[in-house]
Amino acid sequence: QVQLVESGGGLVQAGGSLRLSCAASGTIFSINDMRWSRQAPGKQREVVAHITSTGWTDYAASVKGRFTISRDNAKNTWYLQMNSLKPEDTAVYYCNADVIRQWRFNADEYWGQGTQVTVSS
Repeated sequence: QVQLVESGGGLVQAGGSLRLSCAASGTIFSINDMRWSRQAPGKQREVVAHITSTGWTDYAASVKGRFTISRDNAKNTWYLQMNSLKPEDTAVYYCNADVIRQWRFNADEYWGQGTQVTVSS
């Protein structure tokens, strides 16, 4: 079985920075695409950052230029560096990934439990 755990959330003032981490554990052979998503109260969940196995990245327009996604394959971990934070960035942030487990061919999608990010004005 595979488990994803987020960390690094908290309370920060507008203009500040946070770095979120997501660590995957279990019977993992490899991880393909990794993502960060967020959901604010009354709003739909949205993907804010995406990174492929080859290192290609993509971002939502609302965070482009402020957020950076990266990955450490040796640690089965990926990160979201968030700079110039705004109150509208306040949300629960979730990591997810497409994981190939040991002794299996196909990838399955797994999600973390979420971590709260609150940006005060």
